[in-house]
Amino acid sequence: MRPTEWNIDPEIIKLFGIFPLKYYGLLFVLGIILAYRITKHIYSLENVASEKLEKLFTFLMIGIFAGMRLGHCLFYDFEYYSDHILEIFLPFTITNERWHFTGYTGLASHGGSLGAIIAIILYCRKYKTPVLWVLDRIAVATPILGACIRFGNFMNSEIYGKPTDGNYGVIFMRDDMIPRHPTQLYEAFSYLVIFGLLWYLYIKTNVAQKQGFLLGTLLAVLFMVRLIIEFFKENQVAFEEDMILNMGQLLSIPFILAGIFLLVFSKKVLKI
Repeated sequence: MRPTEWNIDPEIIKLFGIFPLKYYGLLFVLGIILAYRITKHIYSLENVASEKLEKLFTFLMIGIFAGMRLGHCLFYDFEYYSDHILEIFLPFTITNERWHFTGYTGLASHGGSLGAIIAIILYCRKYKTPVLWVLDRIAVATPILGACIRFGNFMNSEIYGKPTDGNYGVIFMRDDMIPRHPTQLYEAFSYLVIFGLLWYLYIKTNVAQKQGFLLGTLLAVLFMVRLIIEFFKENQVAFEEDMILNMGQLLSIPFILAGIFLLVFSKKVLKI
Protein backbone atom coordinates (compact mmCIF):
# COMPACT_ATOMS: atom_id res chain seq x y z
CA MET A 1 0.00 0.00 0.00
CA ARG A 2 1.23 3.48 -0.88
CA PRO A 3 -0.01 6.87 0.36
CA THR A 4 -2.31 8.78 -1.98
CA GLU A 5 -0.82 12.01 -3.33
CA TRP A 6 -3.26 14.89 -3.27
CA ASN A 7 -2.49 18.12 -5.08
CA ILE A 8 -5.80 19.52 -6.36
CA ASP A 9 -5.95 23.28 -6.83
CA PRO A 10 -8.81 24.39 -4.52
CA GLU A 11 -9.61 27.25 -6.89
CA ILE A 12 -11.58 26.23 -9.99
CA ILE A 13 -11.52 29.61 -11.72
CA LYS A 14 -11.20 33.29 -10.89
CA LEU A 15 -14.37 35.07 -11.98
CA PHE A 16 -13.73 38.43 -13.68
CA GLY A 17 -10.10 37.99 -12.68
CA ILE A 18 -10.97 38.91 -9.06
CA PHE A 19 -13.38 36.53 -7.32
CA PRO A 20 -12.14 32.96 -6.81
CA LEU A 21 -14.63 30.15 -7.37
CA LYS A 22 -13.57 27.24 -5.16
CA TYR A 23 -14.63 23.65 -4.66
CA TYR A 24 -15.31 24.44 -1.01
CA GLY A 25 -17.90 27.05 -1.88
CA LEU A 26 -19.60 24.80 -4.43
CA LEU A 27 -19.74 21.90 -1.97
CA PHE A 28 -21.11 24.21 0.73
CA VAL A 29 -23.91 25.30 -1.61
CA LEU A 30 -24.53 21.67 -2.64
CA GLY A 31 -24.86 20.72 1.03
CA ILE A 32 -27.40 23.48 1.61
CA ILE A 33 -29.44 22.41 -1.44
CA LEU A 34 -29.45 18.74 -0.43
CA ALA A 35 -30.35 19.55 3.19
CA TYR A 36 -33.17 21.78 1.98
CA ARG A 37 -34.54 19.11 -0.35
CA ILE A 38 -34.47 16.46 2.36
CA THR A 39 -36.20 18.72 4.86
CA LYS A 40 -38.76 19.73 2.25
CA HIS A 41 -39.54 16.04 1.72
CA ILE A 42 -40.00 15.61 5.46
CA TYR A 43 -42.35 18.59 5.55
CA SER A 44 -44.36 17.14 2.67
CA LEU A 45 -44.64 13.77 4.46
CA GLU A 46 -46.19 15.60 7.40
CA ASN A 47 -48.38 17.83 5.22
CA VAL A 48 -46.66 21.05 6.34
CA ALA A 49 -46.69 23.96 3.87
CA SER A 50 -43.34 24.46 2.11
CA GLU A 51 -43.69 28.24 2.60
CA LYS A 52 -42.90 27.71 6.27
CA LEU A 53 -39.70 25.91 5.36
CA GLU A 54 -38.60 28.72 3.03
CA LYS A 55 -38.91 31.24 5.86
CA LEU A 56 -37.09 28.87 8.21
CA PHE A 57 -34.17 28.43 5.82
CA THR A 58 -33.72 32.19 5.56
CA PHE A 59 -33.23 32.28 9.31
CA LEU A 60 -30.98 29.22 9.16
CA MET A 61 -28.63 30.52 6.47
CA ILE A 62 -28.02 33.71 8.42
CA GLY A 63 -27.59 31.83 11.70
CA ILE A 64 -25.29 29.12 10.33
CA PHE A 65 -22.97 31.45 8.45
CA ALA A 66 -22.81 34.06 11.23
CA GLY A 67 -22.22 31.33 13.80
CA MET A 68 -19.47 29.64 11.77
CA ARG A 69 -17.68 32.93 11.17
CA LEU A 70 -17.94 34.23 14.73
CA GLY A 71 -17.06 30.80 16.11
CA HIS A 72 -13.77 30.76 14.21
CA CYS A 73 -12.89 34.36 15.04
CA LEU A 74 -13.71 34.08 18.76
CA PHE A 75 -12.60 30.53 19.58
CA TYR A 76 -9.69 29.88 17.21
CA ASP A 77 -8.12 33.20 16.22
CA PHE A 78 -9.31 35.86 18.66
CA GLU A 79 -5.82 37.34 19.05
CA TYR A 80 -5.75 38.28 15.36
CA TYR A 81 -9.36 39.35 14.88
CA SER A 82 -9.45 41.44 18.04
CA ASP A 83 -7.12 43.78 16.14
CA HIS A 84 -8.88 43.33 12.78
CA ILE A 85 -12.56 43.72 13.63
CA LEU A 86 -13.66 44.59 10.08
CA GLU A 87 -12.21 41.35 8.73
CA ILE A 88 -14.66 39.38 10.87
CA PHE A 89 -17.54 40.72 8.80
CA LEU A 90 -15.95 41.45 5.41
CA PRO A 91 -14.44 38.90 2.95
CA PHE A 92 -11.23 40.93 2.69
CA THR A 93 -7.86 41.14 4.38
CA ILE A 94 -6.47 44.62 4.92
CA THR A 95 -2.69 45.08 4.69
CA ASN A 96 -0.91 48.39 4.37
CA GLU A 97 -4.29 50.05 3.83
CA ARG A 98 -4.88 47.83 0.78
CA TRP A 99 -7.92 45.53 0.57
CA HIS A 100 -7.51 42.00 -0.82
CA PHE A 101 -10.52 39.81 -1.54
CA THR A 102 -10.00 36.43 0.15
CA GLY A 103 -13.51 35.25 0.94
CA TYR A 104 -14.34 34.07 4.44
CA THR A 105 -11.33 31.87 5.09
CA GLY A 106 -12.19 30.93 8.67
CA LEU A 107 -15.39 29.06 9.56
CA ALA A 108 -16.04 26.85 12.60
CA SER A 109 -18.62 24.05 12.58
CA HIS A 110 -19.35 24.32 16.32
CA GLY A 111 -20.26 27.97 15.85
CA GLY A 112 -22.45 27.03 12.91
CA SER A 113 -24.31 24.47 15.03
CA LEU A 114 -24.94 27.01 17.77
CA GLY A 115 -25.96 29.64 15.22
CA ALA A 116 -28.44 27.23 13.64
CA ILE A 117 -30.05 26.45 16.99
CA ILE A 118 -30.36 30.14 17.88
CA ALA A 119 -31.83 30.89 14.43
CA ILE A 120 -34.43 28.15 14.82
CA ILE A 121 -35.40 29.39 18.27
CA LEU A 122 -35.88 32.93 16.91
CA TYR A 123 -37.90 31.59 13.97
CA CYS A 124 -40.13 29.54 16.27
CA ARG A 125 -40.77 32.50 18.56
CA LYS A 126 -41.73 34.68 15.62
CA TYR A 127 -44.00 32.13 13.91
CA LYS A 128 -45.29 30.38 17.04
CA THR A 129 -43.89 26.96 16.10
CA PRO A 130 -42.74 24.25 18.59
CA VAL A 131 -38.94 24.50 18.79
CA LEU A 132 -38.21 20.80 19.25
CA TRP A 133 -40.51 19.87 16.38
CA VAL A 134 -38.44 21.99 14.00
CA LEU A 135 -35.07 21.00 15.49
CA ASP A 136 -35.86 17.30 15.18
CA ARG A 137 -36.64 17.59 11.48
CA ILE A 138 -33.70 19.82 10.67
CA ALA A 139 -31.49 17.36 12.57
CA VAL A 140 -32.17 14.63 10.00
CA ALA A 141 -30.71 16.64 7.11
CA THR A 142 -27.90 18.39 9.00
CA PRO A 143 -25.23 15.66 8.57
CA ILE A 144 -25.49 16.03 4.78
CA LEU A 145 -24.36 19.65 5.01
CA GLY A 146 -21.60 18.66 7.44
CA ALA A 147 -20.35 15.97 5.04
CA CYS A 148 -20.24 18.40 2.10
CA ILE A 149 -18.28 20.92 4.19
CA ARG A 150 -15.70 18.27 5.11
CA PHE A 151 -15.39 17.19 1.47
CA GLY A 152 -14.73 20.88 0.77
CA ASN A 153 -12.00 20.91 3.41
CA PHE A 154 -10.43 17.91 1.67
CA MET A 155 -10.46 19.75 -1.65
CA ASN A 156 -8.77 22.67 0.11
CA SER A 157 -6.08 20.39 1.62
CA GLU A 158 -6.92 21.79 5.05
CA ILE A 159 -7.92 20.49 8.49
CA TYR A 160 -6.02 17.28 7.81
CA GLY A 161 -4.72 14.69 10.23
CA LYS A 162 -1.50 13.83 11.97
CA PRO A 163 1.20 11.75 10.24
CA THR A 164 0.25 8.09 9.87
CA ASP A 165 3.84 6.90 10.46
CA GLY A 166 3.28 4.24 7.83
CA ASN A 167 2.83 3.53 4.13
CA TYR A 168 -0.77 4.68 4.08
CA GLY A 169 -2.73 7.91 4.30
CA VAL A 170 -2.84 10.97 2.08
CA ILE A 171 0.05 13.27 1.18
CA PHE A 172 -1.29 16.83 0.99
CA MET A 173 1.39 18.02 -1.39
CA ARG A 174 0.44 21.69 -1.12
CA ASP A 175 1.68 21.65 2.48
CA ASP A 176 4.27 18.89 2.83
CA MET A 177 5.19 15.38 1.67
CA ILE A 178 4.15 13.54 4.84
CA PRO A 179 1.48 10.80 4.71
CA ARG A 180 -1.36 11.95 6.96
CA HIS A 181 -4.74 10.78 8.18
CA PRO A 182 -7.41 12.22 5.83
CA THR A 183 -9.53 13.25 8.79
CA GLN A 184 -11.77 15.36 6.55
CA LEU A 185 -12.86 12.13 4.85
CA TYR A 186 -13.19 10.31 8.17
CA GLU A 187 -15.64 12.97 9.28
CA ALA A 188 -17.46 13.28 5.96
CA PHE A 189 -18.21 9.55 5.66
CA SER A 190 -19.10 9.35 9.36
CA TYR A 191 -21.64 12.13 8.83
CA LEU A 192 -23.16 10.25 5.90
CA VAL A 193 -23.58 7.19 8.14
CA ILE A 194 -25.19 9.38 10.81
CA PHE A 195 -27.58 10.75 8.19
CA GLY A 196 -28.49 7.17 7.27
CA LEU A 197 -29.18 6.39 10.93
CA LEU A 198 -31.37 9.45 11.44
CA TRP A 199 -33.26 8.85 8.20
CA TYR A 200 -33.93 5.25 9.22
CA LEU A 201 -35.15 6.34 12.66
CA TYR A 202 -37.43 8.96 11.13
CA ILE A 203 -38.90 6.75 8.38
CA LYS A 204 -39.04 3.35 10.11
CA THR A 205 -39.92 4.29 13.71
CA ASN A 206 -42.17 6.74 15.50
CA VAL A 207 -39.34 8.79 17.01
CA ALA A 208 -40.74 11.89 15.30
CA GLN A 209 -43.38 11.82 18.05
CA LYS A 210 -40.72 11.68 20.73
CA GLN A 211 -39.77 15.35 20.95
CA GLY A 212 -36.04 15.95 21.09
CA PHE A 213 -35.02 12.37 20.29
CA LEU A 214 -33.74 12.97 16.77
CA LEU A 215 -31.94 16.14 17.81
CA GLY A 216 -30.46 14.36 20.82
CA THR A 217 -29.24 11.51 18.62
CA LEU A 218 -27.61 13.97 16.21
CA LEU A 219 -25.85 15.95 18.92
CA ALA A 220 -24.67 12.97 20.95
CA VAL A 221 -23.46 10.82 18.05
CA LEU A 222 -22.08 13.46 15.69
CA PHE A 223 -20.09 15.35 18.30
CA MET A 224 -18.83 12.12 19.89
CA VAL A 225 -17.50 11.17 16.45
CA ARG A 226 -15.98 14.64 16.15
CA LEU A 227 -14.34 14.34 19.57
CA ILE A 228 -12.77 10.97 18.66
CA ILE A 229 -11.54 12.03 15.21
CA GLU A 230 -9.89 15.12 16.72
CA PHE A 231 -7.30 12.77 18.31
CA PHE A 232 -6.07 12.00 14.78
CA LYS A 233 -6.24 15.62 13.57
CA GLU A 234 -3.51 18.24 13.59
CA ASN A 235 -4.23 21.12 15.94
CA GLN A 236 -5.62 24.13 14.12
CA VAL A 237 -3.92 26.83 16.18
CA ALA A 238 -0.70 27.05 18.17
CA PHE A 239 -2.24 27.49 21.61
CA GLU A 240 -3.79 23.99 21.36
CA GLU A 241 -0.36 22.34 21.56
CA ASP A 242 -0.30 22.53 25.36
CA MET A 243 -3.91 21.39 25.83
CA ILE A 244 -4.96 17.85 26.79
CA LEU A 245 -8.08 18.24 24.66
CA ASN A 246 -8.01 20.66 21.76
CA MET A 247 -10.57 23.40 21.15
CA GLY A 248 -12.67 21.23 18.84
CA GLN A 249 -12.96 18.57 21.54
CA LEU A 250 -13.74 21.04 24.31
CA LEU A 251 -16.47 22.62 22.22
CA SER A 252 -17.89 19.18 21.40
CA ILE A 253 -18.47 18.20 25.04
CA PRO A 254 -21.41 20.60 25.73
CA PHE A 255 -23.15 19.37 22.57
CA ILE A 256 -22.67 15.72 23.60
CA LEU A 257 -24.08 16.43 27.06
CA ALA A 258 -27.04 18.30 25.55
CA GLY A 259 -27.69 15.35 23.24
CA ILE A 260 -27.63 12.86 26.11
CA PHE A 261 -29.98 15.09 28.11
CA LEU A 262 -32.46 15.19 25.21
CA LEU A 263 -32.28 11.43 24.72
CA VAL A 264 -32.95 10.78 28.40
CA PHE A 265 -35.75 13.31 28.84
CA SER A 266 -37.41 13.27 25.42
CA LYS A 267 -41.15 12.79 25.61
CA LYS A 268 -43.28 9.72 24.87
CA VAL A 269 -42.31 6.07 24.69
CA LEU A 270 -40.46 4.90 21.60
CA LYS A 271 -42.09 2.15 19.53
CA ILE A 272 -40.24 0.43 16.66
